[in-house]
Amino acid sequence: MAQLTCQDLSLGYEGREILGHLSFSVQAGDYLCIVGENGSGKTTLMKTILGLHAPLRGQIITGDGLKQNEIGYLPQQTPVQRDFPASVREIVLSGCQGRCGLRPFYTRAEKRLAADNMEKLGLSPLAGRCYRELSGGQQQRVLLARALCATQKLLLLDEPVSGLDPKVTAELYQLIADLNARDGITVIMISHDISAALRYASHILHIGDRVFFGARDEYPKSGLFRPKGA
Repeated sequence: MAQLTCQDLSLGYEGREILGHLSFSVQAGDYLCIVGENGSGKTTLMKTILGLHAPLRGQIITGDGLKQNEIGYLPQQTPVQRDFPASVREIVLSGCQGRCGLRPFYTRAEKRLAADNMEKLGLSPLAGRCYRELSGGQQQRVLLARALCATQKLLLLDEPVSGLDPKVTAELYQLIADLNARDGITVIMISHDISAALRYASHILHIGDRVFFGARDEYPKSGLFRPKGA
C-alpha cells in the first residue's frame, strides 16, 4: 500500500479553487519533487498533506503504517523565525513535541534522538549556540534535524535551499539524498530547481495549468519541462 495517496484532490481558499482533480501516490522510499509556476498551489498542497488546510474536494490517505503525527516538516523561514533566540539543541529537541502529548518534559530517549540527529547532520559542535547566530545553511541543517525528530518515515521540505549559496545548496541536497537513500526516508520537496529535481528525485509532480506526475526520466518528455535558459 502507498505511504501517501491523494485522490481527486481540489485545493483552494474560501471556496476558490486554485488546483483541481489532482491524483498521485507516494511509495515508501520515494523522493518526489513538486515543481511548477509561482502561485500554482505547491505550498498549499504541502500544507493540505500536513492537515493544516482542508481540501475543497477529494481526500488524502496515509498507508504503510504512516500516522499524521509521523510527518516531519521543514517550512520556508520568515525573517522573524531566523532571529529566534533559542539554542540549537532546544530547537532540534522541539521536533519531539508530537511524541510528548500532554507530557511536559522530554524523555531520555527523545534527548538521545535529538543528539543523534544533530550528530548525523554535523551539528553537535553547535548544540549550545544560539540559533540566530548561525549562517543560513547551518539554520537549515538545524531545522532538518528538528524535522527528523518528528519522523523516520516521511519528510516534507518547502524550498529548503532558498537563499543559500551554491556550495551550501549542494551540501544540503546531498544530505537530503543521503537521508532518502541510506535511511530510507521518503522525501517530498517543493523546488524551483529543475536540474536538481532531475538529478535527485525519483518522481516529479508538476502542477499548474497542466499536471504531470511520473518517474523523473519521463518528465523531460512531458512537454512541461523547460531547460534552464530556454
